[in-house]
Amino acid sequence: MKTVQLKRKKLEEWEYVGEKITLVKPLVLVFGNRFLLEDSNIYEEVRALFPDGELVFGSTSGDISGDMVNEDSVTITAIEFEKTQMVIKTGNVKDEQKDDYHTGYDLLKQFDLDKLQFMFIVAEGSFLNGSDLTKGMTEALQNKVLITGGLCADDTRFEKTLSSYNENPKEGEIVAVGLYGESLEATFSIYGGWTPFGPKRIVTKSQGNILYELDGQPALDLYKTYLGEKSKDLPASALLYPLNVTAKEGEQSIVRSILNIDEEANAIILAGDIPEKAKVQLMMTNVDHIANASERAARQAMEGRKTTPDLALLISCIGRKLVLDQRVEEEVEEVIEVLGDATTISGFYSYGEIAPFHGESSCKLHNQTMTITLLSEV
Repeated sequence: MKTVQLKRKKLEEWEYVGEKITLVKPLVLVFGNRFLLEDSNIYEEVRALFPDGELVFGSTSGDISGDMVNEDSVTITAIEFEKTQMVIKTGNVKDEQKDDYHTGYDLLKQFDLDKLQFMFIVAEGSFLNGSDLTKGMTEALQNKVLITGGLCADDTRFEKTLSSYNENPKEGEIVAVGLYGESLEATFSIYGGWTPFGPKRIVTKSQGNILYELDGQPALDLYKTYLGEKSKDLPASALLYPLNVTAKEGEQSIVRSILNIDEEANAIILAGDIPEKAKVQLMMTNVDHIANASERAARQAMEGRKTTPDLALLISCIGRKLVLDQRVEEEVEEVIEVLGDATTISGFYSYGEIAPFHGESSCKLHNQTMTITLLSEV
């Protein structure tokens, strides 16, 4: 496996990060600021750099290359697989004929399961129900293939996100990259580092990913009471206080970020499902807990590997980035400390992370985690 990385700020030229080498038919991951990806020339720019590449675009809340978290920029990571075959398909959640579950199901059902080793997803992040999407994906692949990836982002604006395959980035798109061949080794892990606090509340009214009532009270009013002065900065301020959701006794709880609010309905719109009768608590964290969680995720991803990873795909949540603030590179540095300097680091800050729980195989939507996928060829 060979890799090349470049980055570019607005009005600047492309700059290589590390050695410039020529790749043959690479997978080209283009992560960056939404406004820069809206430039009508972006596709042709990247195509000129990689004439025979398969180009996958995704907007972010910060893109990762090496030990840097880049703001207001576009980062390219191009990967040439030497023994692994690649198949890429797309779907769009704006298709009115399908719900999010069937969009995910129908998209991944197009892939042949024979020798399929890994599926990487770059998905619309501003208005889809990520829980339904990942349920459909898991069903389509019969829970037999590792699926990881993330929902695209738009900094803290929450206006729209963009993604695409071999065309200019657009809204609603989901890109699925399937990697085939027994020579590919793919391992992963996720970890959060957030702590529940305050009283547990019961979800008394919800629909899909919209939360209307907790303990019979309007959810948005109650949440604003907890936030106090910070409520005036919603929905961005909600990223600092996600919800810990336990759907059933004995099941692992899952963290849910608040993506938007509905003042008229007095409701909260979450990144994924929040079922009625689920128990909910607020969560908080600090810089040290987040950095330690990233280190732990890296160590778990390395467990049992046969080879040194050539590539690490890091998908971290925008809420973690807001907590880290000026120290945002620390969680990436913790990962590099574990993996070593020989591994190419790529990724982005997202509106949601896609992966199973550590030690499980069923793909789920997560929030506020560091999700690490390690790839290499034997």
